[in-house]
Amino acid sequence: MAEHTVKAFDEDITRLRGLIAEMGGLAEVSINEALDALVRGDEVLADQIVARDKKIDALEMEVDKLAVRVIALRAPMADDLREVIAALKIAGVVERIGDYSKNIARRVGEIQDRKRFEPLTLLPAMGELAGEMVHDVLTAYAARDPELAREVIAADAKVDAFYDSIFRNLVSYMVENPATISSAAQLLFVARNIERIGDHATNVAEMVHFAATGTYPPDHDD
Repeated sequence: MAEHTVKAFDEDITRLRGLIAEMGGLAEVSINEALDALVRGDEVLADQIVARDKKIDALEMEVDKLAVRVIALRAPMADDLREVIAALKIAGVVERIGDYSKNIARRVGEIQDRKRFEPLTLLPAMGELAGEMVHDVLTAYAARDPELAREVIAADAKVDAFYDSIFRNLVSYMVENPATISSAAQLLFVARNIERIGDHATNVAEMVHFAATGTYPPDHDD
C-alpha cells in the first residue's frame, strides 16, 4: 500500500472513531437526561432528548457511508478490515442505545402522582449503572482496551440483578396499589429499556475486544 494510501486510510479510521465517539457522547447524555426527566416529570427535557435522537441517527448514517467507502476504495485486510467492520457494527448498537433513551423520555408524561410513587426512586441507580457501562465501553473502544471491555461485560450482571429487583418491586406495588397499575407498567417498560442499554453496551464490549485482539471474550456466545 502506497504511503499516501496508508495515510488516507488512517485518516478515514480516525474519522470513523471520531463519529462513533460523538454518537456515544450524545447517547450518554440522553441516558442521564432521560432518567432525570423521568424523576422530575420534565417534559420539555424529554422532548429535547427525543429531538436529539435524530442527530444520533444522522451520525450512524455517516458512519455507514464512510465505512462502505473505506472498504470499497481501500480494500483493507486483516486487522484493518476488522477495525472498519467493528466501527460499522458499534455505530448500529450505539444508535439503538439512543433509541432506548428516547423510549424512556417518551414515558415522562405517563407517570401519575410522581411524588408519591416510591418505585420511581429505584430507576436512577439502575440507569446510572447502565450509563457507566456505556461510558466505559466507549473509553475501551477509544483506547483499544480489551481488559476494560471485559470489565464492562462483567458489569452487565449488576444491571440484570437490578432489573429483577425492580420488576419484583413494581409487581408487588401494583398488587398493593391497583390504582397505580398504569404508571407502574410504564416504569416496567423503562426498566426494561435500561436493561437493554446494558445488554447493548455488552455487545459493543464484545466487538471492542474482537477488534483489539481478533478474538471474542472467553464467555462470548456465538
